[in-house]
Amino acid sequence: MRYRTRIASESFAFADLKQVMAMASPPRSGDELAGVAATSAQQRMAARHVLAEVPLPQFLTEALVPYESDNITRLIIDGHDAAAFAPVAHLTVGGFRDWLLSEPATTEVLSALAPGLMPEMVAAVSKLMRNQDLIAVARKCRVVTQFRDTLGLPGRMAVRLQPNHPTDDLRGIAASMLDGLLMGAGDAVIGVNPVADNLPALARLTHMLDEVIRRFDIPTQSCVLTHVTHTLRLIEQGAPVDLVFQSIGGTEAANRAFGITPELLDEAHAAAQSLARGTVGSNVMYFETGQGSALSANASFGVDQQTCEARTYGLARRYRPLLVNTVVGFIGPEYLFDGKQIIRAGLEDHFCGKLLGLPMGCDVCYTNHAEADQDDMDNLMVLLGSAGLNFLMGVPGADDVMLSYQSTSFHDALFLRRTLGLQRAPEFEEWLLRMQITDTAGQLLPPGQPNGLAGMNALMALQA
Repeated sequence: MRYRTRIASESFAFADLKQVMAMASPPRSGDELAGVAATSAQQRMAARHVLAEVPLPQFLTEALVPYESDNITRLIIDGHDAAAFAPVAHLTVGGFRDWLLSEPATTEVLSALAPGLMPEMVAAVSKLMRNQDLIAVARKCRVVTQFRDTLGLPGRMAVRLQPNHPTDDLRGIAASMLDGLLMGAGDAVIGVNPVADNLPALARLTHMLDEVIRRFDIPTQSCVLTHVTHTLRLIEQGAPVDLVFQSIGGTEAANRAFGITPELLDEAHAAAQSLARGTVGSNVMYFETGQGSALSANASFGVDQQTCEARTYGLARRYRPLLVNTVVGFIGPEYLFDGKQIIRAGLEDHFCGKLLGLPMGCDVCYTNHAEADQDDMDNLMVLLGSAGLNFLMGVPGADDVMLSYQSTSFHDALFLRRTLGLQRAPEFEEWLLRMQITDTAGQLLPPGQPNGLAGMNALMALQA
């Protein structure tokens, strides 16, 4: 189906809805690399004019990636909830934008609507929105998940404590954990990206994280961010696995490049559920995503990278995950060239994920060869905090010495909480108070004061 419009004296034509979506996207280097981006501001605006008039049900009949050849398309369309979609089924994409920004689109209404929305629909409406609009709507969305604590409650923001080490040294990891816990971080998850890729090393990390959590009775969860097949083997061997991690993509071919299928994720989800290690809930999956991943695997099929990212969320919500993390600037300037593109992508991802009913966090980050700096990350961090971000990263000094990229620090989280009045997960707040790390207002107690983590030195000695 061809789409046409005229702006002033110039006519514009688009071959199909996929091309309309791609050319309506804000500028980004990945779409230019793929050859799907608008070639002028006029063409981009024409595509947005066309997109605004597309009826939302059109996405149910005009698949951007063919139904017959892509299992993610089948999963999205077959799982569509027509009853939940009915309240907005009469709207165009432009009308949907106006409705989302209206007073009747409350938190409760948006929660009920989420199962009726396709990822392509939310990607489309995001292309018509200013950054302010993305923040305003995402802030109204609430997604609460639980394992050993409760994440996503209003007025709260969690932190993933990321104690990576370039050699997986257990003492170094323990030292970073102590640093983070004393700074009040770790309520989202204590998650390690391992260097090693063998089961004995992964098992050592898993047991060590579990020992720390059990010894100090910390109301949080651990995760070793290895491939799902390794996590399944760890579970079979009796390792104390809390969360199953996996990077995922928005097309069947992209997931094939990651070495996964929905059936494999189904198996891992069931295995983690069977352990019943959660104390307040049973959300056991942790997914990481990022714009450009499908394109980097030559698996985007001409779909723009932001829409591919939204389709990833269509897969993620099948598993009711505890955490979904868009690692927004990690993939590099080939896909998001500079700070402006990274900021826009982070707000889009958070908006799309939340509107689809996912517990969205963001690794506010960049690589050292991108045209970005820590000021850009400060801007995105504050914008996402205002938008109701479920969690962000806590990396010692904001500099990950294992993955070699720049992220956010424990101090950044403290700044954001003080500035925006955000609290931690309630169970974690109570633990910090009990351990004499914070006061009754959630503020850190003065340095040097004895606290309940004094025994961490003994634990570190055990790892020697």
